[in-house]
Amino acid sequence: MNKTIAAPQSLTQAVKYFANEDIAVAFVAGLRWPEGPACPHCGGADPSYLTTRRIWKCRACRKQFSVKVGTIFEDSPVPLSKWLPAMWLIANNKNGISSYELARALGVTQKTAWFMNHRIRLAMHTGTFTRMSGEVEVDETYIGGKARFMPADRKRRVLGGRKGGVTGKTAVMGVLSRDKRKGHSTVRTEVSPTTRIRKGQARAFVAAHVEPGATVYTDQHKSYVQLRNEYEHHVIDHAVAYARGNVHTNGLESFWSLLKRGIRGTYVSVEPFHLFRYLDEQVFRFNHRKTKDVARFIDVLRQIVGKRLTYEHLIGADLDPATT
Repeated sequence: MNKTIAAPQSLTQAVKYFANEDIAVAFVAGLRWPEGPACPHCGGADPSYLTTRRIWKCRACRKQFSVKVGTIFEDSPVPLSKWLPAMWLIANNKNGISSYELARALGVTQKTAWFMNHRIRLAMHTGTFTRMSGEVEVDETYIGGKARFMPADRKRRVLGGRKGGVTGKTAVMGVLSRDKRKGHSTVRTEVSPTTRIRKGQARAFVAAHVEPGATVYTDQHKSYVQLRNEYEHHVIDHAVAYARGNVHTNGLESFWSLLKRGIRGTYVSVEPFHLFRYLDEQVFRFNHRKTKDVARFIDVLRQIVGKRLTYEHLIGADLDPATT
């Protein structure tokens, strides 16, 4: 089980390669435990492998475990021969893949595919970052359906007589680093807890992701006025022009366009409660866009450990009603 196994280079190769569950288990185990399987319960090395059940038994604590324990796959009855092609699809499809499409491709129910999609998005989430420096773009966008397409009862409930605009939509903030050293820009996003971006909120978001003294480019939104106190702040007035030399937010505008194309074209509608998961997915693909498909797939697979997601938590059934 410790031998190195070559990775497939395309989707068709991945489907054929991982069709053998033993190979799929060995592939994930090789990435998770490059020095050999270790017990997730006590850390014991050199456990015995039960071939017929595809599980290990620790010689120290005597507990049994599979390669799924402690990962996004934990407690899932879906075999790795289906999980791995699903990961390939969502990691490498520029506009994402809907749960209905994934269900048809894998031969599972739509509910199962939806749960799988969200677990894979959790693996795509990057929890820690170093703060950006150099040239950075800051911008905001609003996600949600247009008022004219809302059913009459929802329009009354959400808009309350107002004409629309950003009302009823979810605000999202983003920062993009024009990192010439890495050869491409990288982006980070955050869902706003309020429907509109406030000055203090914008300042706190930028401070968390950008080093003081960096060159920051924004549009003329009033929430960014305070940035000039800590950054070299340049503003582009979109009512006059979209770019003035290096002063523009076109990089983030392109990312917003890509994000919305996936939401509208693939997912059609996204609940605000789950929006951050779709952001994680798109941010991961954008930040890894210069790598090959197999490398992007493996990068996701390396991040499966310690990221368990239960169905109850996904749908919010385990939340305290008093806090929601």
